[in-house]
Amino acid sequence: MTKKYDKLVTNAAGRLVPTVINGQGAIPFMGVGQFKPIGHRYGPAISSCADYPDDGNKLVPTLRDALEMCGLKDGMTISTHHHFRDGDLIANQIFDIAHDLGVKNLVWAPSASFPCHEYLIKYLEDGTINRIEGSMNGPLGKFTSFGKMSGLAVLRSHGGRYQAIQDGELKIDITVIGATCCDPFGNANGLNGTSASGGLGFALADSQYAGKVVVVTDNLVDFPCVPWQIQGNYVDYTVLVDKVGIPEKIVSGTTQITKSPDRLLLAEMTARFCDVAGIIKDGFSFQAGAGGTALAVGDFFYKIMKERGIKARFARGGSNLYLVKMLEEGYLDFILDGQTFDLHGVRSMAVNPNHLMTTPFTSYNYHGKGNFAGLVDVAILGATEIDLDFNGNVVTHSDGYLLHGIGGWQNCLFSKTVIIPIPLFRDRIPVIVDKVTTLCGPGELIDVIVTERGICINPLRTDLIEKVQGSDLPLVSIKELKEEAEKICGIPQKPEFLNEVVAAIKWVDGTVIDAVWKLSE
Repeated sequence: MTKKYDKLVTNAAGRLVPTVINGQGAIPFMGVGQFKPIGHRYGPAISSCADYPDDGNKLVPTLRDALEMCGLKDGMTISTHHHFRDGDLIANQIFDIAHDLGVKNLVWAPSASFPCHEYLIKYLEDGTINRIEGSMNGPLGKFTSFGKMSGLAVLRSHGGRYQAIQDGELKIDITVIGATCCDPFGNANGLNGTSASGGLGFALADSQYAGKVVVVTDNLVDFPCVPWQIQGNYVDYTVLVDKVGIPEKIVSGTTQITKSPDRLLLAEMTARFCDVAGIIKDGFSFQAGAGGTALAVGDFFYKIMKERGIKARFARGGSNLYLVKMLEEGYLDFILDGQTFDLHGVRSMAVNPNHLMTTPFTSYNYHGKGNFAGLVDVAILGATEIDLDFNGNVVTHSDGYLLHGIGGWQNCLFSKTVIIPIPLFRDRIPVIVDKVTTLCGPGELIDVIVTERGICINPLRTDLIEKVQGSDLPLVSIKELKEEAEKICGIPQKPEFLNEVVAAIKWVDGTVIDAVWKLSE
């Protein structure tokens, strides 16, 4: 069996990382913007129309039939998308079928995983799945933390996943795309039907670069399926099932506005900082992440904009009720949507021409001719830890457990101003630390930290410091925040790691920025 990793070296961020991952060479992080890719984009094998039905009907009876016709075998990489979030009904079925067929050592490459995928632990244990190259949330992350995965896990950002697929670093053999509307030819969308989930942007790279493409739907329509977010000329087989996903479970704890008074205070302070710094003005743009506090910031933006008659040019989504309301009331020109976070977003994308589906290719891919992450004036993000150098962690906690994926977090760091509203401590564990447990984003890209005990600005952002000087904002240094947290909570004990890497953290350019280490049970 292929060795998980080999030869650890210290990268430019001072982190010990592997140079070989699952038998494939890996490049250590060199610094922001320092790695320059060479070569050409990866391409799947050329197809011929002679091998497909003349009438365009690619429908096969079952998902099992489709997987067998795709040539499912040991060691393949299978990808899925996460637009149904915790309501996904397809990924678990794929590996049920693989297990029944006796297929082993598969690589699962989801665009994200959710608690519903805890079901797959049994297939990680019995060897059906060798490893996950994608986010590992909750139970899957804890399983990985104890070194139970046969292969080395790999975590990438949304844009990093597209980069890896495009560059041939992550070669997908079979992708299975769940679509809520599809015609027999394979044109598909997530906008129509009883299971409507919104855009299918996270499945676009898979459809373009995978060796074989299967679209599964519970809403088969006559050709043409309009609009088509997935083009049928990329699709090998279509499958009709009873239910493709549970749209009500698109909504999760990370996609609802916070009700916590403390978190609402953070959101209000963040919006106020943006106002004082002159960020909120006619024509500005913003992005709020998937956390409850970040969503609340967007709502406070809305209140300021409404009071002043300010109109934003665009908001970068995850869309939700709050962004949809702003669009429909005329406070936004456009929503540029990567994924829908609730059913209001699904409805809006289906009917409003100014609510646009975007993909990681245009918004986040770092190996392109630019992307529009850098066009966003302010991005509001979360973090599990921030250190004295403003470095950020979003995948592990201070106890060392791997419990989150990266999502679009790394990609959003390239926005013009990055603000992270976080509580000073969680469960009496300080969030500001000497050194983050796992490095996910370099401190040079994180501009402002907002806590209930004060706001600190990265010293590199002298322009922001000048803009808010003399205001009544509670400005403090990051060192002062750390000291205050430790006075309240004490200095927590560091986790005890074993001398074994269990996961690699990729940076947006495909280099390895850090590693996650095994925890003792």
